[in-house]
Amino acid sequence: MKLTVRIVATALALVFGLYFAARALWWTSLPAQPLLVLLSVLIFLLTISAIAVVGARRRAQLSRWGAVGALIASAAIPELTNLGLAHAALRAPYATWYIGSVGLIGVVCIVRRRPSVGWAVLAVLTLSSTAWIGLPDALGLGLVGSAVWMVIAQLLVGFWGRAIRDTDRLAQIQQAASAWQATQTVRRRERRERVQYALHVAGPSLSLVIERRGELSPAERRIAHLAEGRLRDEIRGGDLLNERAREAIEVARARGASVTVFDDGGLDDLDEHEKARIREELADVLVDSSSARLIIRAPKDERIAVTVVGRSAAGESSDEDSVELWREIPRKDPAR
Repeated sequence: MKLTVRIVATALALVFGLYFAARALWWTSLPAQPLLVLLSVLIFLLTISAIAVVGARRRAQLSRWGAVGALIASAAIPELTNLGLAHAALRAPYATWYIGSVGLIGVVCIVRRRPSVGWAVLAVLTLSSTAWIGLPDALGLGLVGSAVWMVIAQLLVGFWGRAIRDTDRLAQIQQAASAWQATQTVRRRERRERVQYALHVAGPSLSLVIERRGELSPAERRIAHLAEGRLRDEIRGGDLLNERAREAIEVARARGASVTVFDDGGLDDLDEHEKARIREELADVLVDSSSARLIIRAPKDERIAVTVVGRSAAGESSDEDSVELWREIPRKDPAR
């Protein structure tokens, strides 16, 4: 069996309970009514066993009925004990066992997350012991010790709860950091793959530019221009593109259009299904576009994933409104 804090605390409560019960029965002289004393001991043993063990495996907080039973027992035990003893024996060591035992009930209530009941138990114990033997004698015969143990229990429970909250917070921070690190690793790998892909596509043209020292024919310049555009697209917005979108951009540039792609992280938090839908919708928009200038941007927005703006050729050199295409692709599928 695995040793846990709960098991150790329960075992200590039961051991101390047995100690107080044994102390109650260690008579130096026979009580006037021993059955009442035995009844009080039996009530104590049943109460301490119930509140320390029953339900502790399922939850830390003591049940409402357990708390009510503990409060009733804390009032009954001192009364039955003192009623069963002769007046001359009320301050004997075996007679004042109830002070420590009822204090133990209060400690267990505090540990089981019922602090108000625990302090109510102490208040009941203080009133009962004061009524039977007086406050000075009660303080000297164990009431101070019971109060001190309850204060210690209250502090330990508070510190333990704070430690659990701090541990949970640290675990959440560690999980978030691990998730962020995994995300960054995936993004770096994707960027590396996109760059490798772009270099594979644009590599021959770049090699030709270096070899010719920039002296290219018009056809070669056109090919180099398209290769440079592909390379820029893969670096700036590769997460936005699929094969259809790349082909549509290639066609637009081939007819002389200027295409700019910016991925500002608009697709970062989406799953692969949503990303695939957005890319296909973007490809459909680009295939149908005839604008001379296309601006594709994926902003960080709660509602919009991608914005496509198309402008006419006149808009590049004049102040007139030349926007002829405006398309916003939502982050979530409207059909869902």
